[in-house]
Amino acid sequence: MILTRSILLVSFILSGLLYSQTNVTIVLPVVTLMDIEPAGNITLSFTAPTEAGNALGNPTPNTSKWINYTSAITSGGLTRRITAAVNQTIPGVNIRLQAAAASGSGGGTLGTAAAQITLSTTPTTIISGIGGAYTGNGTNNGHRLTISLVPGTYANLSAQTNTAVTIVYTITE
Repeated sequence: MILTRSILLVSFILSGLLYSQTNVTIVLPVVTLMDIEPAGNITLSFTAPTEAGNALGNPTPNTSKWINYTSAITSGGLTRRITAAVNQTIPGVNIRLQAAAASGSGGGTLGTAAAQITLSTTPTTIISGIGGAYTGNGTNNGHRLTISLVPGTYANLSAQTNTAVTIVYTITE
């Protein structure tokens, strides 16, 4: 009888432990973060020809900048995109921008890079289809940017010295 009561008591205690539960509340905020790595300015300079009748020498394209982003969208929400524009144009000069395919240590639904664009003061999509994703941080993570200068209309060219043009990147839905 004592053995039977002990077994029932142990069974009752164990059954109570097997069916205990804890509720967990999970919060995942909507996140939209983007930056350009590494920080700092770049300089692109045309080269004067050494022979009359020759065109300007185009600067070597700059490939030192990377776009990094983190994105968490609402359930069923729209994917995000990144646009680029310049704060001013320089007559006779085209500033071109190309975002490469994502690479590095990120994960999720990374965006798709568009074809090379010529920047203007109107924002143009350079990366689209960004879902829940992160690119990794710093250089060699995210989308490498290639920024280049080429003459546009030679008739509009005029000498410029240290003309600063800002490229504005925006992440949006």
